[in-house]
Amino acid sequence: MCLGIAGVATVIGRFVPLVGSAIPAVILGVVIALVRRPSGRIAPGVTYSGKFVLQCAVVLLGSQLSLTSIVTVGAESLPVMLVSLGVCLIGAWLIGRAMRIERDITTLIGVGTGICGASAIAAVSPIIKARNADISYAISTVFLFNILAVMIFPFVGHALGMTPHAFGLFAGTAVNDTSSVVAAASVFSASALGFAVVVKLVRTLMIIPISVTLAVVEARRSGRGERMSLARILTLVPWFLIGFVLVACVASTGVITPAATSVISEISVFLVATALAGIGLSTDLAAIRAAGLRPLALGGILSLLVAMSTLSMMFVTGHI
Repeated sequence: MCLGIAGVATVIGRFVPLVGSAIPAVILGVVIALVRRPSGRIAPGVTYSGKFVLQCAVVLLGSQLSLTSIVTVGAESLPVMLVSLGVCLIGAWLIGRAMRIERDITTLIGVGTGICGASAIAAVSPIIKARNADISYAISTVFLFNILAVMIFPFVGHALGMTPHAFGLFAGTAVNDTSSVVAAASVFSASALGFAVVVKLVRTLMIIPISVTLAVVEARRSGRGERMSLARILTLVPWFLIGFVLVACVASTGVITPAATSVISEISVFLVATALAGIGLSTDLAAIRAAGLRPLALGGILSLLVAMSTLSMMFVTGHI
């Protein structure tokens, strides 16, 4: 069932590239769940898709990175990335508490907005054991403000007189989902596209330190009171993040050809859609209704903070 939904979502994404396949997969899953929630023989497959398949998709994301691109692009974009990410995560923690939003959905919206949308949410959700309702809400929230960014950011770039290179840095840092980064950069200028995508992929690496930090925090919150030695921290690193790094290292050797990288990337995107179909099918709609509009407002505020902090750092570092 999840594979079938992912197939339909992929077709939709082909016709509407801006939407991609992740959002249609979630929406289709939720709509089917409204008619009839999966149960019996179907339920284990839905659970498997929403967890293990999701983790496999994260592993394959590493094929899109290489050490060369990480070093080259990272040296230029890292200050901008770190400041915008720090502002987003601190803002999520403070504003989320002030608005009395549940911790898990605050975390998911924070990492999704600050790092790379659905991919970051996919990586973090099993670590914090987030509910499917929170995952669905967070992905939808981040996607909504990505769409607004695609429509607004090119005008902002032209108004500020950005070069294609500068706008590539802006879009790659302040827009989350890859499809939205591509759309925003393409609207601004075809020559801005390449750098924007590489910045976005390097930004994906922020998943690793954030996930490890959350794993440590979750271990402390469990009440076991264990001392956090380096060895203990290493045991908390999820297997799929280790796989992500290993695949990126293999990609850096050149063993994986560009054609193979393209195929692996497509497989990863399809697996994400399959996993999100499972999450949509098992979403607790009552929990989403109970969350109300406050998480949506949080996503809007954080998106604005990321954009403003990115522009501020670009001005400080001489990119504008």
